[in-house]
Amino acid sequence: MTGTRDKLDRLRGVLAVAAEPAGVAGIAKREHKGIPSARERVRALLDTGSFLEIGALARQPGNPSAMYGDGVVTGRGLIEGRPVVVIAHDQTVFGGSVGEMFGRKVAEALRFAYEKGCPVVAINDSGGARIQDAVTSLAWFAHMSRRQERLSGFVPQVSIMLGKCAAGSVYGPINTDVIIATESSYMFVTGPEVIKAVTGEDVSMEELGGAHNQARNGTVHHVAATEQAAFDWARAYLSYLPSNCLESAPVVNPGLEPEITASDRELDAIIPDSDRAGYDMHEILLRLFDDGEFHEVRGEFAGNLITGFSRIDGRSVGVVANQPLVLGGAVDARCSDKATHFIRLCNAFGLPLVFVVDTPGVLPGVEEERNGVIVRGGRVFRAIIEATVPILNLVVRKSYGGAYGFMACKQLGADISMAWPTARIAVIGAESAVDLVGRRQLAAVPEEQRAAFREAMIDQYNETVATPWVAAERGYIDAVIEPSRTRLELRRALRLLRDKEDSASPNPRKHSLYPM
Repeated sequence: MTGTRDKLDRLRGVLAVAAEPAGVAGIAKREHKGIPSARERVRALLDTGSFLEIGALARQPGNPSAMYGDGVVTGRGLIEGRPVVVIAHDQTVFGGSVGEMFGRKVAEALRFAYEKGCPVVAINDSGGARIQDAVTSLAWFAHMSRRQERLSGFVPQVSIMLGKCAAGSVYGPINTDVIIATESSYMFVTGPEVIKAVTGEDVSMEELGGAHNQARNGTVHHVAATEQAAFDWARAYLSYLPSNCLESAPVVNPGLEPEITASDRELDAIIPDSDRAGYDMHEILLRLFDDGEFHEVRGEFAGNLITGFSRIDGRSVGVVANQPLVLGGAVDARCSDKATHFIRLCNAFGLPLVFVVDTPGVLPGVEEERNGVIVRGGRVFRAIIEATVPILNLVVRKSYGGAYGFMACKQLGADISMAWPTARIAVIGAESAVDLVGRRQLAAVPEEQRAAFREAMIDQYNETVATPWVAAERGYIDAVIEPSRTRLELRRALRLLRDKEDSASPNPRKHSLYPM
């Protein structure tokens, strides 16, 4: 009969093997690549000492050579003291590919996250489906996808891309809330070799799926220089969100700076006198929110629109702002997708939205029409209308044409709409308006006087039509405020809206149909 000591010795031996399933060969593989183990990655993400691994001894049944873990590490831990579920691919075991036990472990982790209402962070470094497992691998991809869908909008889901991720290993991440990638990572459906064999097309790994290229495509939401920087960004991202949609996000240092500060006063002179002059919208955003914090999302994609998280009076908010330095802040098809995703993300987790507006309108052009700017822009309008969270609208300069609605005007969904005295709200800008409406008047003026007369008409339009006063007089905006008071006015507005409820009558439909 085997004694207790022998059983303990066997346990210690099994656990030692499970900790390094691929043994010396796996360690050598990591050292050659210069990467940490899956468990080291998990510990770098989580609060020190908080990781509890689940399923370390799982392996393929009926296969004596099967390795423990089956290519994935799963478990639970804490980030800033709050529970999370974590999933990490183990590159040393079958290349981190998906097999049956891999799928079962991940499905169980996602089930736990759903039942306990805690976020999921997946550390991805996988070749995709395990070819040897044939349809079994494909079936477990499908099982995992179904469980992942149940979590969407219920708990935050974060994907961190490390190494090379291909095929099925990119479809899971793209269905999470955000994707973080390191500069040395790649993601694509099929690799360069397959593309060469099938289409004859030569393409480099970087051009096909490099992190920065995928960020510019809009696939990746943030590119980090190192793995630790990626983990830190994920931790910061989760700090702005609740653990699930039934809870509230953490409140951090409320009540800071209750009076106007020197930084606030700088806003009084921040808008250039010339409508044609650009400026960096980040300079405004840094002065509107707590501690000048701004956690930007998708910064490399559609730079004409800025999206990210900040705090007002200690409470998390989502920010959507035009960037005058890129395309003059005009909205286009690409930034429409960016806005729709971000608005729905904030609405899902109960975060108020603040729109900071300076846009000359929708970008015109044949290419934009080909890109589906009508359809993609239409989704933004729908996302705003469907949002039930508090929405604030602040016009700092231009708000023209269709972009007036795109940036959450009061009539579309803003609960409170404010403007600076520098605001210009109209169907189109002065130059275009004069050229269209004043064509006959200009034609009647002697040619040598025409330029001066046109400038006079532009000035008159800006002084009498494209002003915040017209909108305020008719109740289309709620207030014209001094820029230096904006931070405090935003704080007061959100206090008023803190208990906002959706008062719309119940609708029996399953859901609306988005323009696609």
